[in-house]
Amino acid sequence: MSHSSQKSVIVIGAGFGGLSAAALLAKDGHRVTVLEKNSQPGGRAGQIKRDGFTFDMGPSWYMMPEVFDRFFAEFGKKPSDYYSIQPLHPQYRVVFGDGTHADITGDQKEDEALFESYEKGAAKKLRQYLREGELKYRIAMDSILYRNMDSIFDLANNWELIKNSPHVGVLEPMHRYVKKFFSHHKLQQIIEYNLVFLGCSPQNAPALFSMMGYVDMGLGVWYPEGGLFGVVKAMEQVAQEQGVEFVYNSPVTSLEVEDGRIHTVHCGDTKYTADYVVSNADYVHTEDLLSEQSLRTIPRKHWQKKTLTPSAFLLYLGVKGKLPKLQHHTLYFGTDWQKHFADVFDHPRWPQEPSVYINKTSATDPSVAPKGHENLMVLVPIAPGLEENDMWREHYANFILDFLEAKLDIKLKENIVVKEIFSITDFAERYNSYAGNALGGLAHTFFQSAIWRPANKSKKVANLLFSGANTVPGIGVPTSVISGHLVRDRLRM
Repeated sequence: MSHSSQKSVIVIGAGFGGLSAAALLAKDGHRVTVLEKNSQPGGRAGQIKRDGFTFDMGPSWYMMPEVFDRFFAEFGKKPSDYYSIQPLHPQYRVVFGDGTHADITGDQKEDEALFESYEKGAAKKLRQYLREGELKYRIAMDSILYRNMDSIFDLANNWELIKNSPHVGVLEPMHRYVKKFFSHHKLQQIIEYNLVFLGCSPQNAPALFSMMGYVDMGLGVWYPEGGLFGVVKAMEQVAQEQGVEFVYNSPVTSLEVEDGRIHTVHCGDTKYTADYVVSNADYVHTEDLLSEQSLRTIPRKHWQKKTLTPSAFLLYLGVKGKLPKLQHHTLYFGTDWQKHFADVFDHPRWPQEPSVYINKTSATDPSVAPKGHENLMVLVPIAPGLEENDMWREHYANFILDFLEAKLDIKLKENIVVKEIFSITDFAERYNSYAGNALGGLAHTFFQSAIWRPANKSKKVANLLFSGANTVPGIGVPTSVISGHLVRDRLRM
């Protein structure tokens, strides 16, 4: 890049999207500074250390490894230059409302035998389901996710998408699509659980996302050395190797706009100027910071009509003793899990019969807990914007612990030595998350995906770009990493 084409770039937020964008833009020769509100990188993928326990605060599934391979390859590197990964076996355990459980191993024959044990012919159906999921995944990776698409014409000109559209299932609801393959409700639950990663319910997600079944059963679930925060630190290191400057404990307080461009980025009394601003912060919060509110791409009142991703009630627990009934990833599905989805999306309330996810990284990595102890992250999906206070949070934490003891037949409360609660108000305060949502803004309903998702370029502020889960391609760690590639491509145009 010539000196004349070199630009100065401010990146707001050091989440996966911000780290990816910063590193890639710096590689292109731009001068990049990352301003991060908190004291560590990672955004929602931060880390808590307390009394010998280490917790990944948010994302805990390492999936779609080729996305990370592609990112590090941009710099002539491999992930293994920074961290190792190991496959999980089993990949995860599902515990059903009746107390029985099933382990998904990622071994095709084992998983087919499991499905067949529930329903005659389900092994063959699973093979077909995963074949179709693989097709959708490859279309997404080759023709959608790594492309900036600004209008319906970009979709219409996408030959791979058109050619395979009969198999993509864009318009069909996910639950109806899954029922074509599996009648047994337990198999439907196993197949549909991963929609939570997209902030959706089976009723409002398009069947395109059946590719997530191939992502976990076909591509595998892995554990990276140091947890997901280990990946964060590796990406931070890559960015620093490209010359990126990181400034922590520096919340952006306003974006001063002049003549349709951000002229000054304010962090309290400190001022920064740059040719471009890339915001990895919450989309609503970013536009709240604009000094001229008439230049918002999305008026604030319009967000009230959108389907947000769920929030989460999180418990970080250090527990004395071992919990062999829990795997590295354990999912509890209630007998009426549709009611839980309704509590999140239809009539928001605190779930009383919840489905619950438990992450026990001490099953794989003994360094995250003192000897003879386990570390647990307990996650209950809840509706964003619910009211809470300290008394209620304690009450609900006790309710969830009692619930898990009863449903999973484990002892927790009497053995807890460390407990941290993280919920709606924490998401709002720590991440400036709209309504305290947990996953990054908009759920992947049909009209909130692809070209209908908020674009990564402001319509009214010429030098404002977006990365992360709020924008394209969407929610999740791999897609947030991809968002950095799309921002880099924008500046190359």
